[in-house]
Amino acid sequence: MHPQPPRRTTHAYGTPRNRLVYDRWGAFGRPVVLLHGLLYDRTMWWPVAADLALGNSCSVIAVDLPGHGQSATRGDYDLDALTQDLAVLIAGLDLHRAPVVVGHGESALLADAFAGAYATRAVLTFDEPVAELAETVEQHLAAADLGTIPAPYRQFAVVREDPTLLRAYRCWFSKPNPSRARPHQVSAARARSGFPHLRSPASFAATLRDLL
Repeated sequence: MHPQPPRRTTHAYGTPRNRLVYDRWGAFGRPVVLLHGLLYDRTMWWPVAADLALGNSCSVIAVDLPGHGQSATRGDYDLDALTQDLAVLIAGLDLHRAPVVVGHGESALLADAFAGAYATRAVLTFDEPVAELAETVEQHLAAADLGTIPAPYRQFAVVREDPTLLRAYRCWFSKPNPSRARPHQVSAARARSGFPHLRSPASFAATLRDLL
């Protein structure tokens, strides 16, 4: 028989004003925090998380960014404030180990900001924005190239076509690149572009296991 991954459970952290909703697989091991890009949600990580959680060597956490999925909208989407909220969420898991943080798209900025401020085992980012945030949803989608995702996995990359989200997160791009503040002892990697976590979830999970 093949081992079964831990069952996915859904949780919420924070107050109604800063609530973050996240899914969790596993209760032990090193935390692996999965952050989606703008206009998507945490469900894009389900295929990878189910594979990665096999063997109970880590606890996988997939978070909805504010205004995405089930996480609350905010009056202020400041990167530093969200980084702090993420740190408190991770600390509340009581795993007492530095996390591996994975950032898709614009969340690469959040992953780097976290590593620059808190103990972090490793950072993996991919599909990072080339320069500034797209002005329109159409431009954002054109750069995403969703056609590279195999048909069975396209259901996990459903776009929320809300231009107000792009405007709300534009403040992330007004600060210096936080990757410069990443401690030298934190290993960093760039995955292939074009939704590699959905093109081959098993291969992506294997990459993350190497970072544990």
